Amino acid sequence: MTSVPLETETNASVHSDYSIQLNRWQLKLIGAWPATPSTTKLQRFVALLTNVICYSFLFFTWTICGLHLFLEINTAYLKLGIVGGMCHWFVSNVTYTTFLVKHNDIRNFLRQIETDWRTVTEVKHQEVMLKYAKLGRYVSAFCTIFMQGGFLAFNVVVALTTEEIQVGNETKMVHRVPFPVYKKFLNVEETSTNILVFFVETFAIFVANSCTTGAYSLSAVLAAHACGQLGVIKIRLNEYVDASRRQNKRNVFGAIGLIVEHHLRTLSFIACIEKLMNRIYFFEFFRCMIALCITGFLFLMDLANHDIKNMLTLATCGTALSFNIFIMCYISELLTEQCKEVGDIIYATNWYDLPDKMILDLVLIIVRSNLMVEITAGKIVHLSIRVFGNALKTIFAYINIMRQIIQ
Repeated sequence: MTSVPLETETNASVHSDYSIQLNRWQLKLIGAWPATPSTTKLQRFVALLTNVICYSFLFFTWTICGLHLFLEINTAYLKLGIVGGMCHWFVSNVTYTTFLVKHNDIRNFLRQIETDWRTVTEVKHQEVMLKYAKLGRYVSAFCTIFMQGGFLAFNVVVALTTEEIQVGNETKMVHRVPFPVYKKFLNVEETSTNILVFFVETFAIFVANSCTTGAYSLSAVLAAHACGQLGVIKIRLNEYVDASRRQNKRNVFGAIGLIVEHHLRTLSFIACIEKLMNRIYFFEFFRCMIALCITGFLFLMDLANHDIKNMLTLATCGTALSFNIFIMCYISELLTEQCKEVGDIIYATNWYDLPDKMILDLVLIIVRSNLMVEITAGKIVHLSIRVFGNALKTIFAYINIMRQIIQ
C-alpha cells in the first residue's frame, strides 16, 4: 500500500474523530466506550467503576418500582404508568450489557472507519464521506435531544408537583418522585429520603436514556459511514465507465477489481451493523410500541380529566418514543436505498459503449446490489418507513382496545 502524506493522515484522524465524537461522549459517560491499547489502567478502572455504579442504580430503581407494582397497586390504570418505566429500564439493561459484551465488535467498527478515512485520497470522495458524516452527527444529536429532553421534561414536571399526605394529625406537603417506590422499604414521606430517591431515580433515568441514545446514535453514525462508502463507490463506477471509453477499453481490469472489493467490504460492514444492532432493535422496537400504547392511553385518560400538565409531559414522551421508532426504520430504509442505487447508477452510465466482457462485470455488481440489504429487529421485522407507518396504526388500534377494556 502506498504511503499516505502526513497532511492526509492528519485530516483522516480529524475526520474520523468528527464522525464518532458524539458517540464517544455519550458512551464514556456510562463507561461503555470500548478500550483501546492506548487506554491506561486508571481509565479502565474508572470505566469499570462507572459500570458498577450504573448497574447498581438501574437495578435499585427497577427493584423498588417492581415491589410497588406487585405488592401495593391494585388498579390497572396505575399499573400501566409503572410498566412503561420498568420496560424502559429492562431494555436499557439489555442494551448496556450488549455494549459491554460486544466491545470488540464496536472497536472493529471504529478501526474500519479510521481506515476508510485514511485511505481516501480524492477530494470529491472525501466530500461525499463528510456529507454523510454530518448526517450521522445530526441524527445522533437529535436522538439525544428528543430522548433526554423528553424525560428531562418529565422529571421537571414531577419535581414541581407536590401532594398532601397525612402524618398523624399533621398534613405535610411532599414532592413526588419520578416513579413510585415500595413504601415499606423506603419512606419517601420523609424529606431527606424523598430527595435521595428523587436523585437516584433521576440518575437511573439518565443512564437508561444514555443507553438508548447511545444505541441509536452509534447505529446512525455507522449507517451514515456505510452510505458514504456507497457514495464513493458510485463515483468510482462513473469514473470507471468514462475511463474505459477514453482509454479504448484497455487497462481497466484492475480498476473494476478494486471497485468490487470496495463494494463487498462495504456490504460486509453493513452486515456487521445488522449483526450488532438486530437484538438491540428487537427489544427497542417492541419496548417503544408498548410504551407508546401506554402513553397514548394515559394521555386520553388525562384528556378526559383535563390534566394539562400530565398531558404535555406524556405528549413529549410520546414524541420521543415515536422518533425512536422512526430512526430505526429510517436507518434501514436509507441503507437499503443506497445499496440499490449502486446498481441504478450503472444504468445511468454509457455502459452500452463498453465491450461485452466489461458489461458482464457491471451486471454482476447490479445483481449483488439488488439483493435486499436491511436492518432488522431480531431478524423478525424488516425495518422500513412502511413498517413505521404500520407500527403507528397498530399502536392506535391497541390504544382503542385498552380504552374499551379498562373503561
